[in-house]
Amino acid sequence: MSIGHVRYSTTGSAKKENAQPMVIRHKKGNMAVVHNGNITNAIELKQELEDSGAIFTTTSDTEVICHIIVKERLKSKSTEEAIANTMKILKGAYSLVIMSPQKLIACRDPQGFKPLCMGKLGNDIIFASESCALDICGAEFIRDVRPGEIIVVKDGKIKSIDYGSKEKKGMCVFEYIYFARPDSVLEGMSVHEFREKSGRYLARQLPVDADIVAAVPDSGIDAALGYSKESKIPYDLVFTKSKYIGRTFIQNTQNKRKKLVALKLNPLKNTIKGKKIVLIDDSIVRGTTLIGIIKTLRKAGAKEVHLRIAAPPFIDICYFGTDIDNKENLIAHNKTVEEINQIIGADTLEYLSIENLKEITKQCNMEDFCVGCFTGKYPIEVPREIKKDKFEEKINK
Repeated sequence: MSIGHVRYSTTGSAKKENAQPMVIRHKKGNMAVVHNGNITNAIELKQELEDSGAIFTTTSDTEVICHIIVKERLKSKSTEEAIANTMKILKGAYSLVIMSPQKLIACRDPQGFKPLCMGKLGNDIIFASESCALDICGAEFIRDVRPGEIIVVKDGKIKSIDYGSKEKKGMCVFEYIYFARPDSVLEGMSVHEFREKSGRYLARQLPVDADIVAAVPDSGIDAALGYSKESKIPYDLVFTKSKYIGRTFIQNTQNKRKKLVALKLNPLKNTIKGKKIVLIDDSIVRGTTLIGIIKTLRKAGAKEVHLRIAAPPFIDICYFGTDIDNKENLIAHNKTVEEINQIIGADTLEYLSIENLKEITKQCNMEDFCVGCFTGKYPIEVPREIKKDKFEEKINK
């Protein structure tokens, strides 16, 4: 057995001690844990644990999960029973894979905020956040782990335990919009297909006379292809992307994001010069990178730039695992579309409507989605405030 993790720091900073898997040695054995998501009652739980004598070595909410599982394990007959009891205590988003000496255990929170799937390679069982990971290693996709489900693998045998399956479901729709790779299938729907459909809806919402449709690579490409097919305006490249620069949104400072965007995208001036361009991007969060991108297109000779966004405006905080923890960082929080467009500098700006976004999600297996960052309404109760470095602040004081 083995488990691994790629860290995107949304609770606790990107320090080495917060890296996962977290390995725990306790009275009844060893345990290793990896976690995707955000625990919304982590601060309260940590305070309770510290008051009872618990010692923390990281500033991640994952360590809170570990402490609670161990505490429950000491009075339970099995690790899976301890996990089921832990799920009654935790609030928020958590897809977990847990390794004990004899078992590999996967579980997903009752809302199913974050994706988790199961596959098979020969006689071996594999869990992953996305189905593309199974494809890459030659494994067969079996199914998604259900919201509120615990799956236990021991000696090649699989046992499923349902917990909280009657609670309201709400997978984060931003997984489709940005996080997931286009070659993944989440809850029965291809990510590529989802994004392409968003582009088609955008083309219907506000048609425009243009010479080419282009994308901010890579996450805008699928929607741009959909826009092109629906509008009959040809798709073309306006940027060459450096293959050595990763995803800029997940960088932990705005300065890093701006520098990497400048390094990542280089304009194709002969394609751009004199053209009326429909530019597609997946979303606008802070808005600063798009200002630079549109300036680059203008400088390269674009006649017009019509910006189309394959998501509704971000107006509120994400509490469940996206690094948006302050409304003041969101350009759409207190500005109209026209005001945003004046800042960004496009000729026109159009967002995908929340109605059309929900229309696309109807084709997925999930009965509902979390769209709280677009509406301010969440599937579960959320804290009044939550900060990425909340535990660091406490230590520094």
